[in-house]
Amino acid sequence: MVKAKLFLVVSLLIFTLKLFGKDYNVSDFGVKADGITVNTCSIQKAIDFINENGGGRLVFNAGNYVTGSIYLKSNVTLHLMYGATLLGSTNPFDYEKNKRIGWMSMIFAVDQENIGITGKGTINGRGFITANNMVDYIHRGIYTDPLKLDRPNETNRPQNIYFRECKNITITDITLRDPASWNQTYDQCKNLYVDNIIVDSKSYWNNDGIDVVDCDGVVIKNSYFDAADDVICFKSHDVNSICQNVVVDNCVGRSSANGLKFGTVSRGGFRNFKVTNLTIFDTYRSAITFAAVDGALIENIVVDGVRSINTGNVIYLRVGDRWSKGKKPSMKNIMISNVYAEVPFFKPDAGYNYEGPIEDLPRNISPASIIGLPEYKIQNVKLKNIEIIYPGAGNPLYAKRGLSNVELDSIPEMAAAYPEFSQFKELPAWGIYIRHAEGIEFENVTFTALKKDYRPAIVTDDVKGIIFKEMKFNEPESIGKQQIFQHK
Repeated sequence: MVKAKLFLVVSLLIFTLKLFGKDYNVSDFGVKADGITVNTCSIQKAIDFINENGGGRLVFNAGNYVTGSIYLKSNVTLHLMYGATLLGSTNPFDYEKNKRIGWMSMIFAVDQENIGITGKGTINGRGFITANNMVDYIHRGIYTDPLKLDRPNETNRPQNIYFRECKNITITDITLRDPASWNQTYDQCKNLYVDNIIVDSKSYWNNDGIDVVDCDGVVIKNSYFDAADDVICFKSHDVNSICQNVVVDNCVGRSSANGLKFGTVSRGGFRNFKVTNLTIFDTYRSAITFAAVDGALIENIVVDGVRSINTGNVIYLRVGDRWSKGKKPSMKNIMISNVYAEVPFFKPDAGYNYEGPIEDLPRNISPASIIGLPEYKIQNVKLKNIEIIYPGAGNPLYAKRGLSNVELDSIPEMAAAYPEFSQFKELPAWGIYIRHAEGIEFENVTFTALKKDYRPAIVTDDVKGIIFKEMKFNEPESIGKQQIFQHK
């Protein structure tokens, strides 16, 4: 049933997102490609004209076009030819903070339909310069901001793209670079099609690859992301909304945070996802993170085909109770299959711009985890055809979590904590740790430790209905070792 719905989503997107209309050259509206002139007003006049005259493409030929905040309107596509670059102004006062959205952006669209950004050109936010100019304004008292950790709040730095409550969006072939905040956000939109884009988003803090918030009908495929923060991030900001009917296929990502992520803000939920052929590399946190910590529903999720190389963690499924306000979180019906992963001993994103923080130590290398709460158990998760290679070398003299009742019961619930795989510090397994769950199935799963580890491969705690089929454990000097330990 889920596959049929997702196929219908893809078919509708391919059919509906073909944009038609006349081509207009941006130079006809007095827009300068000199890399100096701030063209905000002229570009906006061109968009308005095309919108009022039946729609079409606003074509940018090769050159550098400086702009502040512009608003894309219905039936208008920005088409960036090869060699064309939209350069974000480095003056923060050239950007609007939209009162309804509460964010700054270079390109806005609000309540529009049949819109797009296409072509082989580039959108470059020049975010490092812009963000630091904003820091200077804040220090001088010209702009008010809490300046936590000496960085402006995310909302007071411009993204490259922010589309809100729009329909029929096409984003193809472009390159997105160096935002000052998040990179591209699609919020409560319907029918979003993203294909063959390149994202280089690591010039400043909070630089995500792509954020999709409470959208219905999404395709993201054939794209490459290099991000300082989460790569492909689905969020749910509205308790009455849900992110659903999503296809992600043939994407590659690197991050100093997470690869494929649900959350962290997770108020409504995530439903009917199919993710295939995903490659994550040199990534600091988890290749796959699903977090229901604000009352979200997460259900009917298929992840098939993941290659995770030099990634700090592979799978982290977490139910918490942070901002739920009485709403019951739920995570169920998840299938993760055909995964090959290698977890390094050392920091996987060392040397990248804005790399992840040094973790609180001591702790040995963390396992994959499926962790619910006593009252909100994670249900019906199947892991099939999985191979994860760990460094092993867990040393009880460095950090230790034993298998006694007292030691296992001392692992905190941390219901209200920010969800990250390392939040519990030392865990008692080197392969996977499962707590507060039911209906968990393993089939053809191999865990390999390159060096001997003091912990067993698998520890379960308060787990009902668990099935192990065709399990393999490879660990040096461990003949006869009990690799599956079940508590409660």
